[in-house]
Amino acid sequence: MELSITVIIIAATSIISFIAFSNHKVLDQFIFYPPAVRRGQWYRFFSCGLIHADWGHLLFNMIALYMFGEIVEAQFVGVFGATGKLVYLAMYVLALAASVIPTYINNKDNYHYRSLGGSRAVSAVIFAGILFHPLVGIGLFFIPVYIAGFLFGALYLLVSGWLDKKGG
Repeated sequence: MELSITVIIIAATSIISFIAFSNHKVLDQFIFYPPAVRRGQWYRFFSCGLIHADWGHLLFNMIALYMFGEIVEAQFVGVFGATGKLVYLAMYVLALAASVIPTYINNKDNYHYRSLGGSRAVSAVIFAGILFHPLVGIGLFFIPVYIAGFLFGALYLLVSGWLDKKGG
């Protein structure tokens, strides 16, 4: 049985985040830091999505990615065949990098700005899933309440925005 790209992304992100929780050198090397990007460390456009601020941040993103990622990945395989998994991975990685471009432009000279987390790439997966299946029932984490995917997407944006404003 072949592992899904979604599970691989979740495993890699979880392992690297776990390491970064207790290793500030790893955190510093992966975090999105615009002045470092200006010095040629372009990998930070991607690496920042592999680290998270804390367990809550990591769990919130990985559960949301799992709920929608499997749907989107299956849809991509249905449309693109065997290469659908690679197209899905490319969408995730490109969404992560593209979503950080405005942040880079606004903060390229800000030596105090740092950013981490995969919320932007996870958002791309969530909204691709909603585009494919807007009424899919999604369980709200461990609560036995199911809501339509498009409502979950709105809640995800609200919670992500609130956490971003409070510095989470």
